[in-house]
Amino acid sequence: MDLYLKVRHAHFEEGLSGRQIARDFGISRDSVANMLAYSEPPGYRRSAPIRRPKLDPFVAIIDVWLSEDKNRPRKQRHTAKRIFERLRDECRYDGGYTIVKDYVRGAKRGSREMFVPLSHPPGHGQADFGEALVVIGGIEQKAYFFGFDLPHSDACYIRAYPAANTETWLDGHVHAFAFFGAVPRSILYDNDRCLVAKIMPDGTRNRTQRFSAMLSHYVIGDRCGRPGKCNDKGKVEGLVGYARRNFMVPMPRFADWDAFNDYLEDQCRKRQADILRGHKISIGDRLVADLAAMRDLPGAPFEACDLQSGQVTSTSQVRYRGNDYSVPVAYGHREVWIKGFVDRVVLGCAAEVIADHPRS
Repeated sequence: MDLYLKVRHAHFEEGLSGRQIARDFGISRDSVANMLAYSEPPGYRRSAPIRRPKLDPFVAIIDVWLSEDKNRPRKQRHTAKRIFERLRDECRYDGGYTIVKDYVRGAKRGSREMFVPLSHPPGHGQADFGEALVVIGGIEQKAYFFGFDLPHSDACYIRAYPAANTETWLDGHVHAFAFFGAVPRSILYDNDRCLVAKIMPDGTRNRTQRFSAMLSHYVIGDRCGRPGKCNDKGKVEGLVGYARRNFMVPMPRFADWDAFNDYLEDQCRKRQADILRGHKISIGDRLVADLAAMRDLPGAPFEACDLQSGQVTSTSQVRYRGNDYSVPVAYGHREVWIKGFVDRVVLGCAAEVIADHPRS
């Protein structure tokens, strides 16, 4: 830089010519021209694209192989070495391995997925299920916990169940809406089979009947993330991990599921006093904007149950989810409807309820 300064000072302040400066400082006139053109050393700059006379005819083939690899299992994709071997054996490539390796490295680096930080307007939510080991009634078992997150404020609701099925999905929504006293305008989900019956070729989702009924009851817009892309609903994915680490370590021990859920609900309320990194106000303060953008609860909650039909057997029982539930003998061999709630099973015939049992 000292030489740069002297050369530029000699030209712009003293008015010396490039030839004179080259003679005085013992450098070439090309170097003097560069020093006058740039205020500091520009570094090496390539003036023409790289010429690869041996590899260029095979670049299109390599690109096709790399493109096809995106649909292959990660452990069955081409390495640079394997690409070199195929070019040599199948395409009569007679160049070296190093130039193939350098090209493949650059091509793979340029095809990596990029991400844009998401902004979360108030009034929208995300939902998912997580798993953890708990002790309920003295028995160690797996708990499936419903996680509901409002990304704008980071307010959350967690509720645990002995299984993750249609009725627990629905029951989790009903309790979450009651907890906040409002209904979000839309919720982002994954493609759980309890919610999505089928993904069509054009990407549209065919919802399950009970899930559609719940959305209709609360007038909620649903959105589904891309299959296998957890970052589409990163807020609730983070909430699931946070709840497991902070609410379920050490392993929870409760007499029954109601006591466990009371504890989880209390933890969600306490978390609203936290001020998260990057924010100056608490979760509870930011929740005000979320609640203002959400809809009011309907007059009655949704009936969170799985709805099926069955037939009474000759022993006056109805089978539901692998268990037999008794009904009055007067309804033998008749068609009945079954409502499977989280904690009970209700059976009916036509408009009449004929049995109500604790869920086995």
